[in-house]
Amino acid sequence: MSSQRGNVARSRPQRHQNSRVFKNDKYDTSAQRKKINAKLHDGVCQHCKEVLEWRVKFSKYKPLSKPKKCVKCLQKSVKDSYHIICRSCACELEVCAKCGQKEETVVPISKGPEKTENETTGNCQRRISRRDGSEESDELDFDIDLDGMDDKNPDMLEEHFKNMKFERTEV
Repeated sequence: MSSQRGNVARSRPQRHQNSRVFKNDKYDTSAQRKKINAKLHDGVCQHCKEVLEWRVKFSKYKPLSKPKKCVKCLQKSVKDSYHIICRSCACELEVCAKCGQKEETVVPISKGPEKTENETTGNCQRRISRRDGSEESDELDFDIDLDGMDDKNPDMLEEHFKNMKFERTEV
């Protein structure tokens, strides 16, 4: 029996092998699924990063509906699913935000605003700022000459896009 404790040697290959890879966005093409697939898991150790990526890959990842309480500062500031420590405490204590162990983080926490959490409320904030009339005078610079570029060279377009600097201001 393969599930018997201590029996690590298996004499035969797996009986039922899938012929195609599971695609988590094959039938679910919602905006929430796209956001989950694009989420960057930062501030966690290698093991926790692999666990979170597995959850995303097989549609087991469920985003938080409201912030959870941090176990270090006891504030409701944990905005990432499956995390127990908020970003600021994890960065300050240099621990994994998911398991709390003092291990090397694979992708360090960015000091800027959280990408996925602020995108959901971005439209609402824009409407509020328009209503208040408090639009700032910083305008984006759109001085890129796209006429001179070849449509055959997408690498050049991608490089121009990476060189553009976008800044997000908080209202």
